[in-house]
Amino acid sequence: GNSAISAPIFFDALRSFSTSVSRAKRRLNFTVIQSRLKFVICPSWPNGTHICEVEIDPETGVTEIVRYSAVEELGRVLNPLIVGGQIHGGVVQGVGQALGEVIVHDPSSGQMLTASFMDYQMPRAAEYPDFRLATREVPTAVNPLGAKGVGEAGTVGALGAAMNAINDALAQVGAPQIEAPATPEKLWRAISAAGVSA
Repeated sequence: GNSAISAPIFFDALRSFSTSVSRAKRRLNFTVIQSRLKFVICPSWPNGTHICEVEIDPETGVTEIVRYSAVEELGRVLNPLIVGGQIHGGVVQGVGQALGEVIVHDPSSGQMLTASFMDYQMPRAAEYPDFRLATREVPTAVNPLGAKGVGEAGTVGALGAAMNAINDALAQVGAPQIEAPATPEKLWRAISAAGVSA
């Protein structure tokens, strides 16, 4: 029959059966039957809403994040301090990706040109305002704690929110939409193409 087991035992059992599971991958379909134990893997996803407000300097193409707010629904929040840090760091990572994260290679040699932080745009705390962050708890029924993942919640929402804010600002002046990364040069070219001057 089926055995009710706690989360730590569940993960220990999955680890010990990893070889068997990898062999039976085609039959897995979110259910692993091994010995007399039945494990049902029920995924659970967090939800969130992010709002980003930007100002773009038409002379330089530099983007300033003026305001940033987010509400994340993460199930039961077990440690608010850790959750706040995860969301905060994720937002900086996501906005940093939107504004400048790009790997550049030399087209003739294939040599990476952005291999160090001297050549790579790194997000810095001084470039960001205070974030307005909140959580809403809707416990999941698929685990005993009612918790959902928080690891990438800030990152996923921030990338889209930042790029949407940037493209909305460009649309206000008739500039063409751009794709990430929204580097100052790319923004300056888009604004200049629209005939906007400071």
